[in-house]
Amino acid sequence: MANILALEPWHGGSHKNFLDGLTKHSGHDVRCVTMSARFWKWRMQGGAVSLARKSREILEDGFVPDLIFATDMVNLPAYLALVRDVMPRVPVVVYFHENQLTYPLPEGTARDFTYGYINYLTCLAADRVVFNSNFHREQFLEALPVLLRAFPDYTHLHSVQKIRDKSDVLHLGMRLAKHDEFRAEAARARRDRGGPMTVLWNQRWEYDKNPEGFFRLMNRLDDADYKFNLILAGEHFEEQPYEFERAFERYAERILHYGYAEDFAEYSSLLHRADIVVSTSIHEFFGIAIMEAIYCGCHPLLPARLSYPELIPDSLHQPLLHAPLLYEDEEQLFRIAADLLAGRERPLPAESLQGVPADLDWNTHINRYDSLFDSAIADFSATASEPAIVT
Repeated sequence: MANILALEPWHGGSHKNFLDGLTKHSGHDVRCVTMSARFWKWRMQGGAVSLARKSREILEDGFVPDLIFATDMVNLPAYLALVRDVMPRVPVVVYFHENQLTYPLPEGTARDFTYGYINYLTCLAADRVVFNSNFHREQFLEALPVLLRAFPDYTHLHSVQKIRDKSDVLHLGMRLAKHDEFRAEAARARRDRGGPMTVLWNQRWEYDKNPEGFFRLMNRLDDADYKFNLILAGEHFEEQPYEFERAFERYAERILHYGYAEDFAEYSSLLHRADIVVSTSIHEFFGIAIMEAIYCGCHPLLPARLSYPELIPDSLHQPLLHAPLLYEDEEQLFRIAADLLAGRERPLPAESLQGVPADLDWNTHINRYDSLFDSAIADFSATASEPAIVT
C-alpha cells in the first residue's frame, strides 16, 4: 500500500465527488489537501501557497507520500517549489477534469491565457498527465501550440510532444451502484404512472450546456403536439439562464421537478422516473450527469461529438432495434425525439442502458486508478535508480 497525497484546490461539485470516491475505494492510503470551491481564478493563482502549508502539516504528523495526485487547478510548479525543503522528490500525477485553454467562454468574453499557461506549466512539471476523456486530451494538446505561438519567442513548441508522450486517458470513477437502491421502487412508480414519456435535464444550468438548444427542441415538439413531461434538475448558481424561467411559465403543469436536488435519494429517484435524457451541450469534457441518467434507465439523445461517442459502446452507434443514441444535428434530434414520444421508435431497455456506464462504478473502476498509481511509482523508482550517464 502506497501513500498518496491528493491536492484539490476546488473541493466542490464533481471534483469533490470524484476525490471522495477515490479516497473511499482506493487500496492506497490517500490523504487529501483541499480548499473550498470558490474564486477559481484565485485558486489557480494563489492556491499553491495554502496547499503547501496544509501539506507541511500532514508531513509533520509523519505521513511520507510516495506519490502526489493533483488536479488541473493546482499551480504545480509553484506548489513543488514551496515544499521542496520538506518533501523528497516523488512522482506527480496530474488529473485534468477541465482545462482553461478550450473551456468555452460566454459570448463577448476574451480568454485570459494566464490560466491556460498555468495548465501548461503544470503538465511540464508532472510525471504523468491524465485526462478524463480522449476528446479532452486531444482538444487540449491541439490547443497548446496555438497558445505557445502567441508569444514572441522561446515558444518551446517541442514540449507539446513531450507532454503528449506522458499523457493518458482514464475516465472518471462514479458512484453508480448506489442508484440501485432506488431502481425497484422507481420501476413500480413508472409502471403505475402511465401517461406521456418524461424528458430529463440533469446537467448544470449554464451556457456551455446550451439550455437554449434544449428548450428549442422541447418547444418545437410541443408546437407539433407531442405529449411529454419534464424533469428539470441539475446544479445552478445565482444567475440561471432565462430559458429555465420561460420554460417554467410554459410547462408548469407538466414539470414534475424544477431545481437542484440536494439529497442523493431524491436525485436518484428523479433519474429513475425519467424516460429520455437529452444533451445539447456545446462542450463536454466528460459527461457525469448524462452517464448517471443512462445508468438509471434513461434513453440518451446525445450529440455525435465531444466526449459522448467514446462513452457509448460501438455496438450502439448504429442501432437496429431501438432509437439512435447519437444525433448529428438539431433536425435529426427532433426526428428521433418525436419518434420516441410517439412510440414509432423504442428506447433501449433499461437493463441494456445500465450496462453502458457500469464499468465506471468505483467498486471496479478503482482498480484502474490504483494501477495508475502503482505504475507511476514503479516507473519513477526505476528511473531514479538508473546510474547517471556522463557525456
